[in-house]
Amino acid sequence: MDTRINELEVKLSFAEDLLEQLNLTVYRQQQQIDRLQQDMRALRQQLQESMPAEQHGLRDEIPPHY
Repeated sequence: MDTRINELEVKLSFAEDLLEQLNLTVYRQQQQIDRLQQDMRALRQQLQESMPAEQHGLRDEIPPHY
């Protein structure tokens, strides 16, 4: 019986360590996602600022055969 309890305690210890590592990984990934989203917002803003005020869409252009 003591052997089984010791085995369960060892398994529980490994499971707790694994859970802690997974939580840390998820936390780091969320930080990276947040940074990437921030970068995307900054790039979108730079793109909008660099575009001319008046934009013409494809529908506004005259086809080449006219």
